[in-house]
Amino acid sequence: MTQADRDRLVTLKKAKKKLITQKDAAAELGVTERQVRRLLHALKKRGDQAVIHALRGEPSNRKIEEEVQQQAVKVLSEDVYRGFRPTLAAEHLLKQGIEASRETVRHWMIGAKLWKPRRQAVEKVHQWRPRRSRYGALVQWDTSDHDWLEGRGPRLKLILLIDDATSRWYARFVTSDSTEENMRVLEGYLRENGRPLAVYTDKAGLFQTAVKTRRDEQREGQDQPEMPPTQIGRALRELDIQWIPAHSPQAKGRVERSFQTAQDRLVKEMRVAGVCTIEQANEYLVQEFLLWCERELTVAPASPDNAHRPLEKGHDLAAILSHVETRRVANDYTVQFESKLYQIDRIDVRAGLRGGQVRVEKRRDGSLAMRFQDRYLTISPCPARPAKTAQPKAEAPRKAAVKPRTRSNWNQSFDLKKGPKVWQAAAASGSRSGEDS
Repeated sequence: MTQADRDRLVTLKKAKKKLITQKDAAAELGVTERQVRRLLHALKKRGDQAVIHALRGEPSNRKIEEEVQQQAVKVLSEDVYRGFRPTLAAEHLLKQGIEASRETVRHWMIGAKLWKPRRQAVEKVHQWRPRRSRYGALVQWDTSDHDWLEGRGPRLKLILLIDDATSRWYARFVTSDSTEENMRVLEGYLRENGRPLAVYTDKAGLFQTAVKTRRDEQREGQDQPEMPPTQIGRALRELDIQWIPAHSPQAKGRVERSFQTAQDRLVKEMRVAGVCTIEQANEYLVQEFLLWCERELTVAPASPDNAHRPLEKGHDLAAILSHVETRRVANDYTVQFESKLYQIDRIDVRAGLRGGQVRVEKRRDGSLAMRFQDRYLTISPCPARPAKTAQPKAEAPRKAAVKPRTRSNWNQSFDLKKGPKVWQAAAASGSRSGEDS
């Protein structure tokens, strides 16, 4: 008998001795006066045991049969259900015809040592940012690199766009976190929902151009120079979608927590379904998991207004969501792009084209388009220029043979001491002296 049972017994005995009224006893016990009369009648028959429920210590009449519990534990012990938590385990048991509450399945798993409860650590209180009020006002965008197929297939990445106001998901599996794959997922979102007002991402190189600094140079406290936009940044500008960078992973906590849910639940469900390829993964994602997210995770926005804007006629997604560069038109109306030469058709020649700048769009389907101002040009690839053949070097003309210089020997037999004096040589030469003149 517990202390609460003893307190109830004291109250009933007071009512039995008429020290208090049955109404006061009912108020003290929290029951009706009719129940007090029942308890007093049971007190006469059973004594003090009247305050103890007759089924205490006995198995519940609603207890699930032992065979059902053993069958459920046997199912959850299979390798495909490794790491399942009580909520997900209860849902998969229901698919196999075993109906039990999450709490019941939790006790089964603890008893069979399939799941170990852990005490929640006290975390630092974080002030959550309030949700946007309208659907489409802000979309958080990120990529998760995880072993989604657990080695059964290629390593995949999950690109997720989640609405901030409703937690509505749009996601696809891709093989690489490249600009092209992100543009492909963005295009699917735009065609399904329209243009959101803003997107919230990290500062990855897909969304902003990093400032290049020298190894020993620091830019702390300096103004960041304006850098040209990335291909995705340019596309968002052309679609009139604001880009908001997150300064920390916690800032975009909604999409980060969504990845935790997917890495726990989606991985296990795809294991049970036997998903092995990217095609099967995307099929299961769209037809099963995103429907569950829509049903269980989405919330109603504070405002019923939809902030998404429709795609207008001028929003050519094939052109906007492509690799865009500018090139200069040569004097012969050719444009060079990626080491290839393209000739602009004569019918598209117009004033200002020669020497002007054209927009070159390398689209995701492999095609190439060029636009000058608001008009697309008809282009054709030029044949490859013939490679220059190496001309043999002409032999240099031979120089005339130079005779070796011979040294004159006219003064070899001359002896200065034996020779005549200067005046004698002068007299012999017939020259007149200064006196005669």
